[in-house]
Amino acid sequence: MPERGVFGLPPGVDFPAALVAGLEDRLAGAPPQDWARVTIFVNTGRMQRRLKALFEEGPPRLLPRIRLITDLAAEAGFPDLPDAERPLHLRLELAELMRRLIEANPGLAPASAANGLAESLAALIDEMAGEGVPREALEDLDVGAHAAHWQRSLVILSAAFDHFGTGAERVPSAEARRRLVVEALKGRWAERPPEDPVIVAGSTGSRGTTRALMEAVAALPRGAVILPGFDFDMPRDVWSSLSSSAEAEDHPQYRFAAFLGALGRAPEEISPWTGIQSPSPERARLVSLSLRPAPVSDRWMEEGPKLEGLGRAAAGLTLIEAPDPASEAAAIALCLRRAIDEGKSAALVTPDRLLGRRVTAQLDRWGIRPDDSAGIPLNQSAPGRLLRQIAEAAGEGRLPLADLLTLLKHPLLATGGENRRRHTLLVRRLEPWLRRKGLPYPGADALFEWARDEEQSAWAAWVSERLADLSALPSEATTGTHMAAQLAVAEALAAGPGETGSGGLWEQAAGYSARSVAEMLLEAGETGGAMPARDFSDLLAGELAALPVRDPRLADPRVAIWGTLEARVGGADVTILGGLAEGVWPASPAPDPWLNRVMRDQVGLLLPERRIGLAAHDYQMAVCGAEVVLSRPLRDAEAETVPSRWLNRLTNLLGGLGQAGETALAGMRGRGATLLAEARALDLPAETVPPAARPSPRPPEDARPTELPVTSIQRLIRDPYEIYARRILGLQPMPPLAPLADAGMKGSLLHRMMEAFLKAREEWRGDPEKAAAVLERISQEMLSEAEDWPMERAVWAAQLSDDLPALASAEIARLSLGEPALQERKGRASLTGHDFTLTATPDRVDRLTDGRYALYDYKTGTVPSEKVVAAFDFQLPLTAALLERGGFDGLPAAEVATLAYLKMDGGDRTIGELDKEGRRRADVAWEGLHRLIARYARRAQGYTARRALMTTAREGDYDHLSRHGEWTIADEARPEEVGP
Repeated sequence: MPERGVFGLPPGVDFPAALVAGLEDRLAGAPPQDWARVTIFVNTGRMQRRLKALFEEGPPRLLPRIRLITDLAAEAGFPDLPDAERPLHLRLELAELMRRLIEANPGLAPASAANGLAESLAALIDEMAGEGVPREALEDLDVGAHAAHWQRSLVILSAAFDHFGTGAERVPSAEARRRLVVEALKGRWAERPPEDPVIVAGSTGSRGTTRALMEAVAALPRGAVILPGFDFDMPRDVWSSLSSSAEAEDHPQYRFAAFLGALGRAPEEISPWTGIQSPSPERARLVSLSLRPAPVSDRWMEEGPKLEGLGRAAAGLTLIEAPDPASEAAAIALCLRRAIDEGKSAALVTPDRLLGRRVTAQLDRWGIRPDDSAGIPLNQSAPGRLLRQIAEAAGEGRLPLADLLTLLKHPLLATGGENRRRHTLLVRRLEPWLRRKGLPYPGADALFEWARDEEQSAWAAWVSERLADLSALPSEATTGTHMAAQLAVAEALAAGPGETGSGGLWEQAAGYSARSVAEMLLEAGETGGAMPARDFSDLLAGELAALPVRDPRLADPRVAIWGTLEARVGGADVTILGGLAEGVWPASPAPDPWLNRVMRDQVGLLLPERRIGLAAHDYQMAVCGAEVVLSRPLRDAEAETVPSRWLNRLTNLLGGLGQAGETALAGMRGRGATLLAEARALDLPAETVPPAARPSPRPPEDARPTELPVTSIQRLIRDPYEIYARRILGLQPMPPLAPLADAGMKGSLLHRMMEAFLKAREEWRGDPEKAAAVLERISQEMLSEAEDWPMERAVWAAQLSDDLPALASAEIARLSLGEPALQERKGRASLTGHDFTLTATPDRVDRLTDGRYALYDYKTGTVPSEKVVAAFDFQLPLTAALLERGGFDGLPAAEVATLAYLKMDGGDRTIGELDKEGRRRADVAWEGLHRLIARYARRAQGYTARRALMTTAREGDYDHLSRHGEWTIADEARPEEVGP
């Protein structure tokens, strides 16, 4: 290789294939050992694998040394350089340092921020080492108005640098050691340059260490740097405009301009590595013009009309402008499927992992599993989820119902021996029982209460033991201790009853990876000191999330999903650039808790625009491929999206290039619209399914209920379908996974409070102060039952504390009118001429001094209005009718003189025994009930859904069964006979 220096390959070229082709040209006729003497540095594992695969395809030859630049951090040829700190140990030490600093200076940050500050500080130290920025540069910063904030930050930074020294004693990160290795290599090469060829291929030099290596290799007698996606179409004056990082760092070619400037080389001096051109030179020129830096974007007016072949430039381009992310994923999946059918390879390139998962789900309809370079995060795999669940439970003492069921249903639980099938069956039997019990924190007592036979008892004992193990996990310990304790619990859970080992916990790719993370945390031991269980849970979740799991053996090699870094390698016949929206591609810069943009620029650290520039370079390389699809959603889950700045520039440029440009753009959009239409067609049913009608089922007469409580009469009037579903079909709503301290629980507690208060009336009769004290004591006893909901309990207690004196005084006044005769006792009466019984359980009935009754209903919520009572809410009038007809054992039939709702603030609302027409409410309600039951005793009467609701916003327990939403209350009900 007589040539040396810097070379380039244009955008859109298959970079690895072109690299090998250039080597073949230069080593043609050379002896086989010359191939083995070549060293190639690449920046990604995928590039390394692809190059090896290309060489293995033949012809037979010795393989060059293909090395990763990142591997220089572990270079063993420099024994005088200390090893780098392990990343986990570095973060743990920094977290401990943060905790000590925060304890000594509480104003620095909240204690919970220690782990987050440690992670961001480790990243800053790593970046400073890579860019060669000394700590003194931070101390000399001109911070102006940010002085107070900066002084607090400088305290932390100085403590971290003092802890790790200057770098001679300890190397805090792999990037720091890589920098030292590169500097040592430069010194070694200066004294004795290597005789064999050295190549750095595929890197843009965006990081300081990599750029230093590239500069050193470019200066070697037999060194070569091959720049990917080098824009040979950009004029010299445009290259000159890239000299300022503040204005041009977001340009895709900026890093090349800075690199060449450091070498003293002009862009026109860069030679192509091979004669291979972009698949579409016309498109490469079009894209190059669209990406002109902002200061020279006026060149569109000058250079745009000179562009030729716009039709050919856009011929291989398709633009998908999907209405939403789901439609975008469906169109992309169809495009990938079509490529396979045509015998082509295809790849989706996107930084949006959610889009990648959506496309994977869409491809599943055809049984296609793409080779996803990112895989799935380990924390979302089965072993990762189990470890996270255990870590989140540590220090809590007990598990909520939802967490317990989630843990018991985990696919890795009881996978040892023959346990899994029996375990799954028992969990399915346990869940409905626990949910109907409404226990927020079920423990061993509940499990043994549920067990009905020996098998269930043995399994309940095993679950109880595991719950005890979870409760015994340390609330504060070192990293190694936390991990060891939680591993023991995880393996016992995975093994199952009566089994040893770890079941299927560590099997397959995800299990191997999870085990490696666990071992890494075990090896950390006491590094970083003791930490709370919650902090360890966050640490474990972060370590699991950082490690992807992928199994390429199960993937289709023709379909790939790449991140933007992997996409630089190329190699696909069809490339789809997905998620081209601002905030996604390019992503929004991450916040920096230490340095703002101006401060970073002053000390020479990387600016936020660097990532935008790298993303722009990735875009330029990919969009110049042979067949490319550009895709973006018009809306995301929250609002309309803004098209990616590069896509916006391309469409605006084409739209301003006259008829040829407009035609080319229309063709791109037309092809995208066709894909969207075909993707939508895939989801259309073979035939149209009409929406369901508003139901009004008519069951047989003998299937209709012959007994109802007074509380169900209002439901029968307002939503008869609920009575049909609950009383005839026997369908009961499943209680929620997380039992709620709702209005129903509050009402139940307060009802029982009043019942106990009245039973103790001899203690306080006639004494308001003593009555208030007794009521206070009873209320505290009742509210203690809500200890599992401390927030709601505190609110209820605060509300009651203001109301208790008035409530006690009101009860003393009521006792002067009569004595409680009945509380929460059931009564019943049959309707004349009907096979129907009405039942009622009144809150309270008082026997007045004149022998009549007063009927009271406790209300913690809204009291029904006069109109509602007259038309729908017949609970009190019908209960009064039962009293007057002797429906309660032990109470003689007598007139009801008072119907009243009692509020918990001591107030009441009497509705009166007579209605507006002067008729007795009890008699009117009793007669109306006879007519209502007579109507529903006939087969012709249907149970109409949502017949007369108080508000249409109400969500009923059976709305999904009636398929509400396919119909509205404006639709006529469709009667339908059901049953025999």
